[in-house]
Amino acid sequence: MAAARLEPLFLDAHLLAVAKPAGRLVIPGRGAPEPTLQQELQAEHGRLWVVHRLDRGTSGVLLFARTAAAHRILNLAFEGREVRKRYLALVRGLPPEAWRCEAPLAAGRKGRMKPAAAGDPRGKPSATAFRTVEPLPAREGTGLPDLALVEASPETGRTHQIRVHLAASGHPLAVDPLYGEAGPLRGAAGEEVLDRTPLHAAALALRHPASGAELCLEAPLPADLSRALEAARGRG
Repeated sequence: MAAARLEPLFLDAHLLAVAKPAGRLVIPGRGAPEPTLQQELQAEHGRLWVVHRLDRGTSGVLLFARTAAAHRILNLAFEGREVRKRYLALVRGLPPEAWRCEAPLAAGRKGRMKPAAAGDPRGKPSATAFRTVEPLPAREGTGLPDLALVEASPETGRTHQIRVHLAASGHPLAVDPLYGEAGPLRGAAGEEVLDRTPLHAAALALRHPASGAELCLEAPLPADLSRALEAARGRG
């Protein structure tokens, strides 16, 4: 079955933004080849330059440049930390109202990242600010553990940064085969509530590479995360 067409969140001569579905690759990965979002969207919109990436399991705002000039400007903006990112994450436990994690990150084995030990020259400075949006203490009859909906604002752009910083803070994603429990998250009757890393790129704020106008691109919470939240609230 062909994938459903992705309606643009934003489209002009310079930029294309879409709401990436969970489970899709942005660019070719390892292993057997499969169609990527870049390839699919290029078939409709012409050549696209990748500006940033989202993990396969992550949903939300994904931005492409439509010209080489826009690509250069956006790369500089991302590298200069001028782009503001806001993620939503469903995590285990009941975290504090707000906190920061500044653990430096270093490459681990098999594509993983890890907090660097003190004095490790491989550690790259990394910082993420977190805010608890909604605590979801375990409710009788749901079979679910303590959970929370958390907002994450990464101030650097390291690989798997939010996932590693959440795990280092003691509140890993509710499902995370690399840095937490592999899942799936199941309810009281053994029913599957969620089977992917619950991380959603909710918003991206930046200046337009041609006009300089401020853009705020937002993607709604996908259906699977909305259902998981309703289950944790005892309404599933």
